[in-house]
Amino acid sequence: MNDVYFIADFFVDQVNGGGELNNEILIQLLIEKGYKVEKANSHLVTADFIEQNKDKKYIIANFVNLRKDCIKALYDRQYTIYEHDHKYLRTRNPGDYPDFKAPKEAIINYEFYKEAKAVFCQSKFHSDIVKKNLQIDNIVNLGGNLWSSEALDMMRDLSKRNKKDRCSIMNSTIGHKNTDGAIRYCIQKGYKYDLILPCSQPVFLARISENDKFVFFPLTPETLSRIVVEARMMGMKVITNKRLGAPSEPWFKLKGNDLVEFMFEKRNKILNDVLKVING
Repeated sequence: MNDVYFIADFFVDQVNGGGELNNEILIQLLIEKGYKVEKANSHLVTADFIEQNKDKKYIIANFVNLRKDCIKALYDRQYTIYEHDHKYLRTRNPGDYPDFKAPKEAIINYEFYKEAKAVFCQSKFHSDIVKKNLQIDNIVNLGGNLWSSEALDMMRDLSKRNKKDRCSIMNSTIGHKNTDGAIRYCIQKGYKYDLILPCSQPVFLARISENDKFVFFPLTPETLSRIVVEARMMGMKVITNKRLGAPSEPWFKLKGNDLVEFMFEKRNKILNDVLKVING
């Protein structure tokens, strides 16, 4: 059966986040491979729906809004978890604990992760943290994210533009993105900087890439950090801390066109890794 149900809290037409963008590309790649993919918002899924479609394959992305009876109904189904953060923790933030290792009482959804055919992670850094906390052997490191061909071509072009000797900072209202910390760093170093407000992805990337440096000091562990990889693809120097997954991957040494070409190849690699599991 080539029918796949893709369950997530939100999709890209509802929330324009990095996880949603990544999910949408995976869905499109599956469709191009001949799979019939149906999307379902997690809060609309019922246990009866899962029972009526017990022969289908399920990919579960963000599932905060998935009811407990639905989670249990999936245990004996063919499902994988496409993990974007750390939903096995009550706080979803392993940064709250020494060495990112939470006590047992902080772990939730353990059986859901354990019974999955695979738990897909975004980077070695990400997968190592999940393994450390859950001690399960079905973790698969995909080692990257997915972008559309159009987005990759655009970033290739942006990498060639003349850049100012300034820092770009993502002006986020999300506390753990730590915009204030990036501003303080630039002030201490005497660097000129621009705050880039959230907007459509093409405009946002164009504004970020006007400068030659991107400054980002997240307070919580980033499973990959899509924006940091985008900055590298656009030929920028990245100034950051040790709380993101991208530097744990060997390809992070690449920059500009070389990294763009690698991410074109990565589209097929990630798709094949996913298909190997769901068809296994």
